[in-house]
Amino acid sequence: MESNFVDYVKICCRSGKGGRGSMHLKHVKYNPNGGPDGGDGGDGGSVYLRGNHNYWTLLHLKYQRHVFAQHGGNGGRDKCHGTKGKDEYIDVPCGTVVYNAETGKFVCDVAYDGQVVCLLKGGRGGLGNFQFRSATNQAPRYAQPGEPMQEMTIILELKLLADVGLVGFPNAGKSTLLSSLSSARPKIANYPFTTLEPSLGIVGYHDRQSFVMADIPGIIEGASEGKGLGLRFLRHIERNSLLLFMVPGDTDDIKHEYEVLLNELGKFNPEMLDKHRVLAVTKCDLLDDELIDMLRDTLPDGIQTVFISSVTGQGLEELKNVLWVELNSESNKLQTIMAEDTLVHRDKDMARFALELQDEGEDGSIEMVDEDDIEILDDFEYEDEQ
Repeated sequence: MESNFVDYVKICCRSGKGGRGSMHLKHVKYNPNGGPDGGDGGDGGSVYLRGNHNYWTLLHLKYQRHVFAQHGGNGGRDKCHGTKGKDEYIDVPCGTVVYNAETGKFVCDVAYDGQVVCLLKGGRGGLGNFQFRSATNQAPRYAQPGEPMQEMTIILELKLLADVGLVGFPNAGKSTLLSSLSSARPKIANYPFTTLEPSLGIVGYHDRQSFVMADIPGIIEGASEGKGLGLRFLRHIERNSLLLFMVPGDTDDIKHEYEVLLNELGKFNPEMLDKHRVLAVTKCDLLDDELIDMLRDTLPDGIQTVFISSVTGQGLEELKNVLWVELNSESNKLQTIMAEDTLVHRDKDMARFALELQDEGEDGSIEMVDEDDIEILDDFEYEDEQ
């Protein structure tokens, strides 16, 4: 069964071209030399991106391969102005990043609900010969053509917006923790890579307060180089303000596994190393108190650690308290504000770009549409009366 979670879409977009101005000289009864009266052409429609919090995936755009704005209408006689082309709006979930599919260059970012970004500007309509009249040129016999349209094939890439992102190896207990703290019901099983797509859960806290937690597929060593599923989904924790690292308590070396995870994040995006971090040692129901005390001496330095068990509920309240305090700390709030103001998006690495397209079922080719195929767009024509 195909998943409804779609976080990667390629669309060919085209703005409308401007209508041409009219070259018309007025010839009517009792006024055979009425002079120029050709109207201006209408502006072509533009293509906009609009943030919409009612969407949380790009599923509604999966089969919408083309988005064409309407062409501007041509000018007419009697100074009639051409009609303006209809604009096209593409509604996307908050956290959508747009790249040029041909070059991999970053185009724009839609981060909040109601944000409108102009993706392609419509062509301006040409001026009619009425606009070129003067005392020395009372019968101009020329008019402007409309400006051409713009075209670009884009990649829409969703990066989930959440407060806490779960980071860990496969079978570290991330999905179990999310199901224990929230109403989310991700798939849970005793084999690696049970989670094949990100999951979001709202974790309730005291006094009707809450925060959002995001679970992504497990990371393995080499995920930043394309191994496993980590490369495709690591982007979903780029926007999280707090990272919760999860390492099972029965691991041989907790510190080493934590450093491997941290190293993979740093290779994928060095800015992720600046985020606040908390370490959760999971599956502590398999450990006794004496073993837990021995493990405390082997933990990594400089990170707050909580021992938990999602099955028995051990340490879950303490974990929520730690996460809430860390999320609302002044240093974290200041870092979040600075990240929003100075958020830097990297261009796509073209060496891996073709592989990403293949993973998403794309052939990597840029699909354009011939001029003969756009007769479906309304292109209003006005015949000039000579």
